[in-house]
Amino acid sequence: MAIQWFPGHMHLTKKAIVERVKDIDVVIELLDARMPGSSANPLLAELTAGRPSLKVLNKQDVADAVRTARWLDHYNGLPDTRAIPLDASETAPARQIVAACHALAPSRGGMAKPMRVLICGVPNVGKSTLINTLTGSKKAKTGDEAGITKLEQRIVLADDFYLWDTPGMLWPRITVDRSGFNLAAGGAVGRNAYDEEEVALEFLQYVKAPYADLLKARFRLPGDAAQIAAMRDEELLEAVGRLRGALQGKGRINLQKAAEIVIHEFRSATLGRITLETPEEFAAWWAEGQRKDAERQAKKAARKGGRGSRAEPDAPGAEAA
Repeated sequence: MAIQWFPGHMHLTKKAIVERVKDIDVVIELLDARMPGSSANPLLAELTAGRPSLKVLNKQDVADAVRTARWLDHYNGLPDTRAIPLDASETAPARQIVAACHALAPSRGGMAKPMRVLICGVPNVGKSTLINTLTGSKKAKTGDEAGITKLEQRIVLADDFYLWDTPGMLWPRITVDRSGFNLAAGGAVGRNAYDEEEVALEFLQYVKAPYADLLKARFRLPGDAAQIAAMRDEELLEAVGRLRGALQGKGRINLQKAAEIVIHEFRSATLGRITLETPEEFAAWWAEGQRKDAERQAKKAARKGGRGSRAEPDAPGAEAA
């Protein structure tokens, strides 16, 4: 099942970004270091095209360090783009952002030309925590649910540095299936938009090979890494449920509870440092998503064309009536 979530306030966010970006010097996109490609909203890239971009890989402290380095190399190789890793709750690293913005727009600064920055990202990526860290106060609401911030906020970081915070915004339509599951696992999608058991199975399907050792250590699974990687996804979820006591009548496994355990372990990072995609993997997923979307659009156009051709013979009768 494809995961989609674009509530009404996100449409307002889109309009606000269109208006605000006209006067912006640098766009900061906060990404989840555990899924940098999936959390990079293609709509934001479209809306902010032509502006220098700072990609901040947040939550780097709970992501796979080797994979984070590969993602930083990827983004730093793009034109007019810089990328830095960050843990939004740490004050000193967060201040790298100000320096990076000045490097991207060196002509801005001082009261005559204050730096004007827009910060955006998908829901629950840590923007509010970062802003509170930068300002040393609780100017932005934080929480572990997607969609906490719903209004644009203007924040003065210095006399010559203005920051506009926008609510989290997902892709209007997620065309990469794997990205939908990753975003749901990470908490960027509203709870009513996905099935937890399905998300947990997709998560286990991906991590059981590269992170088998972490699964074994955290859930105390029997067997070695190769045996864990060879397990069926359903079998692995059942094993987690059994070992964690997610049981119901007659010794059956409560798969819903087991799924909740798996997702919680990932979000809280108690499972270990995990990244759900590499630049190469995401590029392949994106290409496949584009191909499928093109096919969908072609079928949709064909259906419309077919209805139009069938309706044409009725047109003269309609005029006569």
